[in-house]
Amino acid sequence: MQKIKNIAVIAHVDHGKTTLVDELLQQSGTFEAHQQVEERAMDSDAIEKERGITILSKNTAITYKDHKINIIDTPGHADFGGEVERVLKMVDGVLMLVDAQEGVMPQTKFVLKKAIALGLIPVVVINKIDKDGAEPDRVLDEMFDLLVALEANEEQLEFPVLYAAARDGYAKWEMEDENKDMTPLFEAIIEKVPYPQGSPDNDTQAQVFTLDSDNFVGRIGITRIFNGKVKKGDEYVLVKASGEKTKSRISKLIGFKGLERMEIQEAEAGDIVAIAGFSDIDVGDSICDAQNPVPLDPMHVEEPTLSVIMSVNDGPLAGTEGKHVTSNKIAERLEKEMETNIAMRMEPMGDASFKVSGRGELQIGILAENMRREGFEFLLARPEVVVKEENGVKMEPFEHLVVDVPEEFQGVAIEKLGKRKAEMTSLTPMPDGTVRIEFEIPARGLIGFRSEFLTDTKGEGIMNHSFIEYRPYSGVVISRTPGALVSMDDGEAVAFSIFNLQARGTMFIKPQDKVYSGMVIGESARPGDLDVNPLKGKQLTNMRTSGADDAIKLVPPRPITLESAMEWIEDDELIEITPESVRIRKKSLDPVVRKRQARDKKNAAK
Repeated sequence: MQKIKNIAVIAHVDHGKTTLVDELLQQSGTFEAHQQVEERAMDSDAIEKERGITILSKNTAITYKDHKINIIDTPGHADFGGEVERVLKMVDGVLMLVDAQEGVMPQTKFVLKKAIALGLIPVVVINKIDKDGAEPDRVLDEMFDLLVALEANEEQLEFPVLYAAARDGYAKWEMEDENKDMTPLFEAIIEKVPYPQGSPDNDTQAQVFTLDSDNFVGRIGITRIFNGKVKKGDEYVLVKASGEKTKSRISKLIGFKGLERMEIQEAEAGDIVAIAGFSDIDVGDSICDAQNPVPLDPMHVEEPTLSVIMSVNDGPLAGTEGKHVTSNKIAERLEKEMETNIAMRMEPMGDASFKVSGRGELQIGILAENMRREGFEFLLARPEVVVKEENGVKMEPFEHLVVDVPEEFQGVAIEKLGKRKAEMTSLTPMPDGTVRIEFEIPARGLIGFRSEFLTDTKGEGIMNHSFIEYRPYSGVVISRTPGALVSMDDGEAVAFSIFNLQARGTMFIKPQDKVYSGMVIGESARPGDLDVNPLKGKQLTNMRTSGADDAIKLVPPRPITLESAMEWIEDDELIEITPESVRIRKKSLDPVVRKRQARDKKNAAK
């Protein structure tokens, strides 16, 4: 019988999870001495590397002395909470990382609440103690208060605490101890994390918690074995959440060591392995003994709170930059995404559009960014919150929002959030001269707020939020005030024209950019949309006059990214996304139709 420990590393975004896993991999001797390993080795996806965030939970295994430790690195963003929820069911303990300066943050509360509810004992690691503003004692008190507030039991309240600087590769039991290596953390895992329950002699029970795919063997389920053994070539029963059962043989059994995957012949209770051979394997499915199938409880993942309509690009430039432009291709790609991402939903809406629902703007934005890189071309509407009706009352999702701002900006932050229906719950001065303000706010109020918040705080504000619950609808939330500058014509933009339009607002385009009638080319300085002509060239005559040839000075345009466009657009606008460009356009390209709609809206408001 192997000695196995299963742990998940959980924390708020940017508190150092992936860096810590790097160090554990390095110091356990899992990598060979000559092996070159990238920094943040677990973040394998291109977008994860670029943004420095973890999006998908990934697992690895290390050997320390006579123990095998399975480690799962989880995302820290609230938008990917679904990834964390299902991982916690697969482990017997958690490493709860918390930044020694920032302390307890919304996502710390969210993931710890899930871990406590499942009865897991946290090993608290106060990380980044080498920071100038680090206050490990305050953070330890915050963690204890949080566990009491989450109604942790006595065993959970006696959690072990370690102090670490993962980047520098050391952990220690007391602040006074010398900075050596990660040995105290390995010891804490082996002493404090319980061994897996279950026995290799019982009937087989295993559950899939994440999916992978391989062009040769098809769908692969990464699975925790709770009871019995799993052997390559043997027949097992796959039990779906609906109760439907299918029999199949395991064609490939894969074990983990470091970043490597290797084929194995059998695995037993307590281990985490990858299994291939079941064509319709899904997250939450149980793999059971063929003679006596006893399925495990299916997984419950919280519902999506934000949805967006994705549709086929029908603009004048459709099909000129992307290679996948049809609704069939888009539907196929979205179905593939839904297979592995259980926190998202997709439903076809007819007329070549699809409603995609997820946990937040970031999650939907990353799906759109991945599709764009794969050569897709499509339109995205403004994100909307998922509204429910309970006992005849309209309910909407509320978020717990924490903002850290320099003292001089606290007034503007409170004022702007007040307009968005936020209620302030606490205000705490921090030792580094900033103020931490906590709010409860409708999720609608956060759509489009991030860029405005960064401008107001001169880029120094930090905001984090996580879902609380559904509450009664809170009325109208204010949205963007400036109107849009809308092109009246199709063609290529001209420098002379852009120069003259600069006084009207901020431009999104530069000379020689392709524009079309109904495309938004800038933000107006005033409320209300303005139709403009960016194609108008200079009137040339054969008369020569002094002073007529003023130099054309162009202000650099405001670059449009996928995220900034999702925050900026209103209900009557769409984002056109292609592999080469991100453009903003009106839903209706016809100016006459737009005027009629604006008039009807005005009359309805009276």
